[in-house]
Amino acid sequence: MALKIGNIKLKNRLFLAPMVEVTDCAYRLLCRSEGAAMAYTEMIYVDAILHENSRTQGLMKIAGKKDRPVGLQVTGNNLSEFTKFSKLKILEDYDLIDINCGCPSSRIVGNEAGSYLLRTPDKIGDMIKVLKDTGRIVTAKIRLGFKNNNVLQVSKVVEKAGADLLTIHARTADQKYTDAPDWNWISKVKREIGIPVVGNGGIVSGESASKMLDICDGAMVASAAIGNPFIFREILRYLKTGKENEITKKDRIDGFSEYVKLAEKNEVFEMSRVKYIGSNFFKSFEGASQARVNLMKCKSIKDVKEMLNSL
Repeated sequence: MALKIGNIKLKNRLFLAPMVEVTDCAYRLLCRSEGAAMAYTEMIYVDAILHENSRTQGLMKIAGKKDRPVGLQVTGNNLSEFTKFSKLKILEDYDLIDINCGCPSSRIVGNEAGSYLLRTPDKIGDMIKVLKDTGRIVTAKIRLGFKNNNVLQVSKVVEKAGADLLTIHARTADQKYTDAPDWNWISKVKREIGIPVVGNGGIVSGESASKMLDICDGAMVASAAIGNPFIFREILRYLKTGKENEITKKDRIDGFSEYVKLAEKNEVFEMSRVKYIGSNFFKSFEGASQARVNLMKCKSIKDVKEMLNSL
């Protein structure tokens, strides 16, 4: 079954979640090559975009036609800032704008952004309307609630405001990433609203992705894709054959090597990010622990390449 977001037709129903310190354009390209149909920038504050901070501009970078369709994910709490943001010419570079109303980070919530917005559904609706009024394709990502579960209320506000798609992380903000996600609420929302619904939370394999796709329109993979872009090809394999292949040591080393090449080529190479992503590639094979130790000692891209050549 094909999935459309506004006038965007996706090649399949698999989404790479926007993740801070992970989904730069290099990592998006890597996941796309393995089968992810839709991807986003990491979450960026609207006010940071308005101030044209150089690092923020780097986080907003996209990598040409191969990095499509691509969404710019933003958050904030000031409607006037959203109004100014909606008029920026740079927004034309993205296929859609996604509003993050689900990040449970205490720092983000402390700034009354992310999942804090679930306390004020009408503000979420107003933010969507501001962007829709400029002709954008607009989506939103939410959780089940903040202190209390109000996911049905928020979902209906999102739809009424004109959003083109809704992604639901099936935990409350208070649960963060610990408790098991409750997918029953995704099913309930899907029955209540008419726009496409994408499910997020707990997708770690082909089997779990298949179960999610049985209850809603798309499956968004988050932490299970960090250091494991191969999960998308294995989900697609499972959907076709009912089987998944084991990820080999060679897969992991080659995958990280490709990420390093893409990060260098697209000028998004940051040592802290590369070490974090690399440490997630170096798992589940003999010598992985020592490889992580050696990676942490690297001080330059040259060091990283030499370390990879030694594996």
